[in-house]
Amino acid sequence: MLKQHRSMKTFENQAAQALRLLLQQVPALKLLDIEHDNSAPDSGVDFTARLKVSGKRHALVCEAKTSGQPRHVRNALLSLRDYMSHHAQDATPVLIAPYLSPDAQALCREHDAGFLDLEGNARLVFDGIFIERQVASKPLADRRALRSLFKPKSAQVLRVMLRDPQRTWRVTELAQAAAVSLGHVSNVRTALLEREWAQVAEQGLFLSEPDALLDEWRATYEPPPGRRLGFYTPLHGNAFEQAARHAMRAEEEFPAAAFSSFSAAHWLAPYGRTGTQYFHATADGLERLQSALKLSLTDRGENLIVTVLDDTDLMRDTQEPAPGAICTSTIQTYLDLSKAGERGREAADHLRRKLLTWKT
Repeated sequence: MLKQHRSMKTFENQAAQALRLLLQQVPALKLLDIEHDNSAPDSGVDFTARLKVSGKRHALVCEAKTSGQPRHVRNALLSLRDYMSHHAQDATPVLIAPYLSPDAQALCREHDAGFLDLEGNARLVFDGIFIERQVASKPLADRRALRSLFKPKSAQVLRVMLRDPQRTWRVTELAQAAAVSLGHVSNVRTALLEREWAQVAEQGLFLSEPDALLDEWRATYEPPPGRRLGFYTPLHGNAFEQAARHAMRAEEEFPAAAFSSFSAAHWLAPYGRTGTQYFHATADGLERLQSALKLSLTDRGENLIVTVLDDTDLMRDTQEPAPGAICTSTIQTYLDLSKAGERGREAADHLRRKLLTWKT
C-alpha cells in the first residue's frame, strides 16, 4: 500500500508539472501557484492551479489518475463534479492521466471538464482561453495492451461475442464457446469493461459498444501468421466452385480450408469480382485444395492464394452461407479485407454496412 501511495504521489507531481508547462506557454495566463490537496485521499481533487486571466482570478481543479481507461475516467469525472458542486466556484475541473484515448477525451467533453495527458493531448476552455492539442501517437503500454487483447486466444473470445453482441455470457460458457481458458476470458472481460466496450447485466457480460471494439480491432489488425503460397488453377466458374466445395467438406471438428478475403466476401456480401481466389487452410486443407483444384506452384501468373495458418484455431470461426461453401466468418473476412489495399477497404466497408450493423 505504501509503494502504491508513493507511485500515485509521483504521478500527481508529474501531472502538476505537465500542467505548469502547458500553462506557461500561454502569454495571457499568469500561474500564481499550484496547491496540493492533502486533506482526504478520496476528496475528488488532487491539486488546484490558481491563475490570473486578464486580471481576473480563476482556478483549475485537477484530478490525476494513473489510468486513463474510460471506466476510470468516468468515475473520476463524477468525483470531480461532486467536488465542484460543493466546494468550487469560478473554477474549471481538469482530468489528467498518462494517456487519454479519443473515447476518454469525449467523456471529458461530455462532462464539461478540461483534460491533459502526458502524451501531449490537452483541452482547456475557460474565461476566453482555449487550449487544444492532439497528438497521433499512442503510448507503448497502450499499444501493447491492445495487441494483447487482439492476440489469437483473446480474439477467439471477441469473435464469439461479436456474432451476437447483445447476448449475455457467463465466464464459463464463454470460455467453452471460444475454446479458451477461464483466465483468457477473464482478461478479455477486464479489458472490455475498462474501455467501456462491454457491460455486465444480471445475466452476464455483453458488448455494449461493438462498433467501437471493431473500429479499434481494424485499426490494429495484422493478418494471421502463416505461409502465403501462390498457385495457378486451370479451373474456373462452376467447375472451380464445385471442386472447392468438395475440398472444404468439414469431416472433423472444424474445416480444414475455407474461402477467405475477397473469395469469402463473394459469398457473404458480393462487391465486384477479382481474378484471384483466396483461402485459409490447415496443412491438411492445403493438400486437399492442391488435389481438388489441380494447383501448381507458380512465381508468376498466380490466380489462387492459400494462407497455411500457424494457428489453426482460426478455422473454428467459419460459416457456410451456401451448401459446401465454407467461408471465414463475417468478422474475419471484414478484418482481412481491411488490409487488402484500396479495393479491399471498399469491399470491407460494403460488407460491414450489409452484415455488421447492430442495434445497441
